Amino acid sequence: MPIHRSTTKDARAIRPLRAAERGARALVCSLLMPASVAAQGEAAEDSSRRAARRASPADSAAPLAPAPRKPWYERLSIRGYAQFRYNRLLETDPDLTCPQCDRSIGENNGFFLRRARLVISGDVHDRVSIYIQPDYASDAAGAQHYLQIRDAYFDVFLDQTKELRLRVGQSKVPFGWENLQSSSSRLPFDRADPLNSAVPNERDIGVVAYWAPDHIRRRFRILTDSGLKGTGDYGVVGLGVYNGQTANRPEENDNLHTVARVTYPFRLGNGQFIEASLQGYVGRFVVPEGQRTSGVTGPEEFDDRRAAASLVVYPQPFGLQAEWNVGTGPEFDPASNTIREHRLDGGYVQAMYRRPSGKQVLTPYARAQTYAGGKKQETDARSYDVREYEVGVEWLALSALELTAAYMVSDRRYEDAAAPDRHEKGQLLRLQAQFNY
Repeated sequence: MPIHRSTTKDARAIRPLRAAERGARALVCSLLMPASVAAQGEAAEDSSRRAARRASPADSAAPLAPAPRKPWYERLSIRGYAQFRYNRLLETDPDLTCPQCDRSIGENNGFFLRRARLVISGDVHDRVSIYIQPDYASDAAGAQHYLQIRDAYFDVFLDQTKELRLRVGQSKVPFGWENLQSSSSRLPFDRADPLNSAVPNERDIGVVAYWAPDHIRRRFRILTDSGLKGTGDYGVVGLGVYNGQTANRPEENDNLHTVARVTYPFRLGNGQFIEASLQGYVGRFVVPEGQRTSGVTGPEEFDDRRAAASLVVYPQPFGLQAEWNVGTGPEFDPASNTIREHRLDGGYVQAMYRRPSGKQVLTPYARAQTYAGGKKQETDARSYDVREYEVGVEWLALSALELTAAYMVSDRRYEDAAAPDRHEKGQLLRLQAQFNY
């Protein structure tokens, strides 16, 4: 019993000491807690860094969220070109003119702004693109430099691969390789009479369906981007309808023209490009009263139909270009002072040699053309018999500047009611500076 009482007293004495010990431990833990948390955070950060370093390249290049699509007006591009000419050097016949080619040829002419184009184009939707091209160097009725629409069309893609599309609006009619080639790319100063007389200004209002497989569309792009002066993408197959009175003129009847074209740009094993085309159109053309000289007779409407073949060996470095067409159309008959339906035919052949030198390119060329037939868009559907030769050289001096000089020898018979026996022969030296922007 005494021992028991002594033990109980000792236990009572120890209890306060243990309580004090627990309090001290709690105090120490509270003081060390911030350091412990910080140490744990540093250890976790080091672990994250090591994990990031061990991550695979695929993990580190995880795809980002797609950038928001730009508004349609920010997806448009602007470009253009202008051509400044002088045609009076070494001129032998100032009465020689060519209204369809260049109105500054002949007497009482000087410096001339032949073209000044501004192109606005782009994709306004995944399935819709636009192309608008005004010309602010146009001339008509003796006035110059007024704004006129050349192109205003809209491509509607009918499939996701964009191989099939509808072109709606005023655009080039797919007839003739040279007609489809841009004037900014053409070597001769003007398009040849035989095929250009089929579609003056190359354009009309209508709807055309174009189809080309994706790899051929890329090939068309190569032929323009590489400096080989291709036409651009007018499809392997083109089929359409259009008014038929030519660009910027009102329709005059209830008959639409129909046009079809097939072309294919072959690529040989050595990289040489060769393009072959067949094309044709049919319709009814109206020669309106305002286009006829007083007293000229003949029906109001005429058959207007043509077929043509084209062959282009792209200049790599030597090139060859040839086209021929046949058909029927209105033509003035001076013997009867009447506009009648007549057969027409004609074509041209052109040779060129492309010689790059650094960023500059020198391209000499020679062209011969012949045409016999009417020009439906001119006064009285003038009757023509043309033989013409042109030898020139184009120098791409800068990406923004091309200089061209050409010597032309021309023999032209062109007759209407005012000049029923007009026949001119002459030569002249032509100069042009083209500015690309």
